[in-house]
Amino acid sequence: MPAPTPTPGADTAAPPPEAHLPEPESVSKALDETVDTAVDWTGDALTFVQEKVLTLDVALELSILFAVGVIAYTLARPGKQLLARVWPATEAWRLPTINMLRQVVINLVAPLIAVVLLWFSASLLSQLGHTSLILTAAASLLNAWIVIRLFSALVPDPFWSKAFATVAWIIAALNILQLLDPTVAFLDSIALRLGDMRLSLYLILKALLFAALLLWLASLVAGAVNSRIKRTGAFTPSVRTLIGQTVRLGLLTVAIMIAVNAVGVDLTALTVLFGGIGVGIGFGLQSVFSNLVAGIILLSEKSIKVGDFIELPDGTRGSVREITIRSTLITTNDNIDVLVPNSEFISKQMTNWTLRDAFRRLRIPFGVAYGSDKELVRKAGLEAAEEVSHTLLGVKGREPKVWLVGFGDSSLDFELVVWLQPEAVLRPAAVNADYCWAIESALRKYEIEIPFPQRDLHIRSGQLPIVQESKEQGGEEKA
Repeated sequence: MPAPTPTPGADTAAPPPEAHLPEPESVSKALDETVDTAVDWTGDALTFVQEKVLTLDVALELSILFAVGVIAYTLARPGKQLLARVWPATEAWRLPTINMLRQVVINLVAPLIAVVLLWFSASLLSQLGHTSLILTAAASLLNAWIVIRLFSALVPDPFWSKAFATVAWIIAALNILQLLDPTVAFLDSIALRLGDMRLSLYLILKALLFAALLLWLASLVAGAVNSRIKRTGAFTPSVRTLIGQTVRLGLLTVAIMIAVNAVGVDLTALTVLFGGIGVGIGFGLQSVFSNLVAGIILLSEKSIKVGDFIELPDGTRGSVREITIRSTLITTNDNIDVLVPNSEFISKQMTNWTLRDAFRRLRIPFGVAYGSDKELVRKAGLEAAEEVSHTLLGVKGREPKVWLVGFGDSSLDFELVVWLQPEAVLRPAAVNADYCWAIESALRKYEIEIPFPQRDLHIRSGQLPIVQESKEQGGEEKA
């Protein structure tokens, strides 16, 4: 049977396209180029190794680096012993920061010896005409690591430790790559002129870093001076606080002036600018300067001393724990710390319970029913005073007393008058509660009635039925 012929116009399947295979010549050419590139790179690498690595200078530097490590390790133990004898430790409570610094420096004896030898070797090789890239890189990295260790030991705050470590590693990396001088030149090119004075970004950063270092050193020295002043018995607490605050402010001011002057800024050129800033600060910070002056007055005239028990106009009572230039710290008997601006003590009334004398007289009011025996009330009150341990006894002229002070609506009004022991003055609420407790117990002992308010009712007209309960029979009787 003959095969059917396709009808005209019908869809016919297109033959598959022929695959375009790369020609053998192009494949061979590409392979040759890849091999040639690899061979050239390998040759360049070998040439670099031969010219830059397998050289006498590199071998010399590696040998010196190994020798420096051996010498530093060998001298570490005797160096630590020598430093421990030269720099003896003090009591931990005196200068804890100095003791911590001493321990860190002793632990860094080996790295310190190594970094000194590395810089000396690098300088010697440069003078002899040899390269010292490896020694310089090792010394820079070791320098950064030592500085970071010292800073982390002295400044335990994690944020500042990480920030300082980042800056130190960046400077070390720039020095190794020989990009430190170009970076400094670029930062110095970004400048602003103020009259005859030129302020560049590099100068500002340098001033900030130098000022931060000097301020930290000033705070460290001020802390050491304050701790030494607080241990001396030649001054009162107020005078010690005044001297400590004055030393601290003086050192901080000197540190800022040295930092600004050290970076090349002429202080005389900034006189007008500082004057304008001072006027603005004077208007904006009047309360701060008012507290500052008030603090100096309080510390100098000694109207309030550390340890005094005072009472503020709002009723707050507490012991003075610290007097600073700006404010005074008061701790109440409930262990609540209250910061009071110093100007409040100058402009308002304040009660100092222990200014001249630690003894204080306390009056505890109480009442008894009319008809009570006054002598028996006196006896009960004096016994109550003797029962309380806060009472000052055996001092002539300061014996406990019971006073009849008034005639109330429902009671005879008495006061128990006692002198307190010095330690009881600092606990007024608890002391008053103890005396009230003892008075009630004494009155109950002698069956003295403590009255309560009573009223008499007078009926002017009409009748009001009154029901009286009989105590014996419990019956009712109407009148």
